[in-house]
Formats: sequence, structure tokens, C-alpha cells
Amino acid sequence: MAFFDNFFEFFAKNGLIFTNFRKICRTTLLPSLVNMTTKTAAITAVGGYVPEHVLTNAALEQMVDTSDEWITTRTGIKERRILKPTSLGTSFMAIAAARELIQKKDINPATIDLVIVSTATPDMPISSTAAYVASKLGTTNAFGYDLQGACTGFLYGMSAASAHISSGRYQKVLLIGADTMSSIVDYTDRTTCIIFGDGAGAVLFEPNDEGLGLQDEVLRVDGKGREYLKIEAGGSMLPASTETVAARKHYLQQEGRSVFKFAVSNMTDAIEQVLSQNQLTTRDINYVVPHQANKRILDAIAKKLDLNYEQMLINIERYGNTTAATLPLLLWDFESKLKKDQKLLFTAFGGGFTWGATYLTWAYNT
Repeated sequence: MAFFDNFFEFFAKNGLIFTNFRKICRTTLLPSLVNMTTKTAAITAVGGYVPEHVLTNAALEQMVDTSDEWITTRTGIKERRILKPTSLGTSFMAIAAARELIQKKDINPATIDLVIVSTATPDMPISSTAAYVASKLGTTNAFGYDLQGACTGFLYGMSAASAHISSGRYQKVLLIGADTMSSIVDYTDRTTCIIFGDGAGAVLFEPNDEGLGLQDEVLRVDGKGREYLKIEAGGSMLPASTETVAARKHYLQQEGRSVFKFAVSNMTDAIEQVLSQNQLTTRDINYVVPHQANKRILDAIAKKLDLNYEQMLINIERYGNTTAATLPLLLWDFESKLKKDQKLLFTAFGGGFTWGATYLTWAYNT
């Protein structure tokens, strides 16, 4: 006890010394300790899946009043993939994408801690798609949940996966973006059926000791967006009935011009904010990984931000808009181009409205 009495007596008599010592701890020692213990969350593997059935613009010409030229000039889409039969469900594609990742990475599914499925088209309204996917993959030690952020779902999922990793409690988080948009698209409505396709992509998040991985993000919502992009029936506000089915209210509806305006403005703002927060310019970014909604939206963003097209990863011409799957499918398609330490900027916009931008540094070479 005498030691502690002398210790406290010393600091009582030397208040200035104690104050300075405390300041040093707060400004220097503690941040250093945090940096030593906090690990970033990095993408370490990618997988993907698209259905075999291809729906071309020529085929759509036989279904609705449209043409290949009209679709191409307005959307940039030449074809999209459709899950056959639809009854296979979103989980079928999510499992296929995840299995490819697991095989490529050569990991034991039992070592995966968490499975997140970002989707707007779950297998069922009740009964988690992630739970079914996790069980089929053999992730016997994992928990899982679905995440609904529409077209921004995968971006939100990246934030969630990173937070779980950074907590220090989880080592492997499997994030899947998957949607069967053909199940909610009205193939008599030429304004929507030409845009959407089906697909799934998966990434694995793991801790990184080099500071690579997710660096920063700006994520936003605005509830007024539900008037412009929605499925009106089937929820608690308007439950399914013979009347809602007859009125075709279970299909996706969108007001294209409003969605275009909000998408370009909000994604651009989010990108500029992330760049500013990290003292970066568009010239510092190796690749922009944008949601594949519409080629004209991508063109408008590139023009507003003065981006080179070589910086933009684009595959909309082959898959269309696959909602939560667009971002991971870009990584799947262009994985061979991505190099360790490269700076990537993700951005997306979806129903709700939901939107955001995420800055990530790539963690591996293929």
C-alpha cells in the first residue's frame, strides 16, 4: 500500500506533469495502440454466377413494342440473363456464386463466421434466404441474415461485413449480392422489362494487417423515393389479394425520369464527399465500380466527375441491371485487372431511395 500512497502523492504534487502525461496518452499513445490492434476488412476472394438462359434485345422485340436500337441507345444493354425455371429462387444463384468462391479460395465452409445475402428478391417473404444459403454451403459455425437495400444492398452489405470484421469477433464474412429480377418484372411493360436481369456475386471479407480493404464510406437514404421506384402490393400496407394480382400491382414500377435525376445527383454527391474526406481526386482512383443501372446514368456520372472511361468498370451490356448483384459481378468479371494496393470507388443507387459511395483498396493479385 505504501507504494500506491507514494505514487498518488507524487502526481498530486506534480499536477502539471500528470496533465502533460495524460495529454500524451490521449494524443499519441492511445491512437498508436488503436492502430496496432484495429484491422481493416479486405476483400480476399470473389465468386459469381449468371444463369445460362440469355434474353436478347431481339427476343424482347417479339414480346413488347421495342427495338434493339431503342434499348441500346437508352440503356446500353444488349442482353440479360434469366433464371429458368424462376422457381429455383434467388438462393440457387447465391449458392452457386458462393460455391465458386469457396472452391477458388480453397477454404473450409465451417470456418466462415457470417453469411449476408443482399437481395430485393428473397426466396420467401418470411424465412431468411441467408439461413438456407448458409446451410446448403455447409457453414455450420456461421449465422446469417438478409439485407434489403434494393440496388444499394451490396454497398450496404460491404459496410456491415467490414463492421463485423473490425469488431474483432469475426474472421470470415461471406457477402452475397443476388437477385432474380425476372420474378418481379412485368414483361408487358417495356420501360422495365428491358432493363433487368438475374445474377449473383459473392465476396469474402477477412481482416487485413496492411491497412488494405474498406477505407471510408458515405451511405444515405431518402424515404420520398418510394413513390418513384416500388412494388406497390404484397407488403403490410397492401397485402396480396385477387384484386392486387389482377391490377398487376406485384410487379416493379418506376418513374424513369425521376429515378435518373436522383441517381445521377446523389451518386455524384456521395462520390465527391468520399473523395474530399480522403484528400483524393478522381485521378487518384484506379477504378470506379458503379451500379449497372443504365448506361446513360453512367455516362452522366462520368461527365460530371470528369472520369476517364478506362476508370469505369462496365458490363451492363451483357447482364443488364441485376440489382444487388451488379457490384460483385463487376468484381467477378474484372478480377484479373485488379491489383494489390489499387484504389477502388464503389457507388450505387436504389429504391427507397438508397445510395452511397465506398472507398476500398484492393488486397490481392490474381
